[in-house]
Amino acid sequence: EVQLVESGGGLVQPGGSLRLSCAASGFTFDDYAMSWVRQAPGKGLEWVSAISWNGGSTYYAESMKGRFTISRDNAKNTVNLQMNSLKPEDTAVYYCNRLGLPTLWGQGTQVTVSS
Repeated sequence: EVQLVESGGGLVQPGGSLRLSCAASGFTFDDYAMSWVRQAPGKGLEWVSAISWNGGSTYYAESMKGRFTISRDNAKNTVNLQMNSLKPEDTAVYYCNRLGLPTLWGQGTQVTVSS
């Protein structure tokens, strides 16, 4: 089955860290660049970060630069998002997304930043 499955979300205090993972299956993972996208409560989708097929290039939304790090392991078919210095405004459902066509999304993992 072609799918993306996110994990690693949870409740964290402001200033804390979380590491999200996305496990891919059913397709040739290293044929695709990957990204993370989030959706805060009551808001639209917001692009977070992207990584090229081989991990050689990474991209971040301005508000995530210096706090988030995207990485991938093509041997394990996973893409990760290390999130540090988390803020309440980072609270959202985080989705893993395969770039290119056909589009493919995971089910999302909830991240809540609150004291």
